Amino acid sequence: MDLSTRYLGMQLRTPLVASASPLSHALSGIRSLEDAGASAVVLYSLFEEQLHKEALELELHLNAGTESFAESLTYFPHSSEFQTGPEEYLNHIRKAKEAVDVPIIASLNGATLGGWTKYAKQVEQAGADAIECNLYFIPTNMEILGSDIENNYIDILREVKTSVNIPVAAKLSPFFSNLANAARRMDLMGTDGLVLFNRFYQPDIDLEELEITPNVLLSSPQDLRLPLTWIGILYGRIRANLAATSGVHGSEDVIKLLMVGADVTMMCSALLLHGVSHLAQVEKGIRQWMEEHEYESVQQMQGSMSQLRCSDPAAFERAQYMRAVKGLHHVQV
Repeated sequence: MDLSTRYLGMQLRTPLVASASPLSHALSGIRSLEDAGASAVVLYSLFEEQLHKEALELELHLNAGTESFAESLTYFPHSSEFQTGPEEYLNHIRKAKEAVDVPIIASLNGATLGGWTKYAKQVEQAGADAIECNLYFIPTNMEILGSDIENNYIDILREVKTSVNIPVAAKLSPFFSNLANAARRMDLMGTDGLVLFNRFYQPDIDLEELEITPNVLLSSPQDLRLPLTWIGILYGRIRANLAATSGVHGSEDVIKLLMVGADVTMMCSALLLHGVSHLAQVEKGIRQWMEEHEYESVQQMQGSMSQLRCSDPAAFERAQYMRAVKGLHHVQV
């Protein structure tokens, strides 16, 4: 039985990939993921804001007190001479590559066009096998057009692609006016993979302290429906690999996503909830299902239930929505 698949130009043992999470902060965690069956590991994200903060703090320390004694300026090197790049992250990549045999995918979360390209090259030089561009942006400026945001995404991906030689994937949110068109544009400019979908940070309110508080919600199996729908629609229409993330909790989830056309399925919440060993259980479940249903390989099932091959293509679109809504009329209150 062949569970191998190709993603971002890499031959992976199985479609089970560990997505960006705290589990990859330590080398021991990355080793545990490999031992449990992860075929690749996406490292936790490197945020451009963190790097800006480091640079500002260094500038403050270097210039502290110099306004009191002008001659002291000659004793301090200019801050531009210091490299405040993501050394900790880059070292983590190097050590991870030495510690495990599975591919290591770096995750970049930038805020400006220059920030993406500056660190992408350093990540490549550190030994990352690929880069996942985590396009996390919530527009609050009412003057910005939706098309401008999409063009910015395209510009980011184009610049990152031209600055490195390793594969580049885009991790997207579902919030596009026309996701199919956005995916096609990213595909045409050479993006190697699309990761569907990002889970946006949504704050909460502490009613006692009257403060806005961070609130990260783990996914549930119900969140699977969104990536399942869009991967099923995009499969066969773009060349980029399709990775499913959000809502992948069990072997049945993985099988469904492979059937609509996913090349890999990424897991985070399920591993945080059940432990890294859950990966082995998921793989076991996939093998059992494939044996019972006489599938010999992942490739045999990949895309078999996509919109292109589905006997009812409208099941992915509005017609099926109307049927589902009408079905609610039979629910007794």
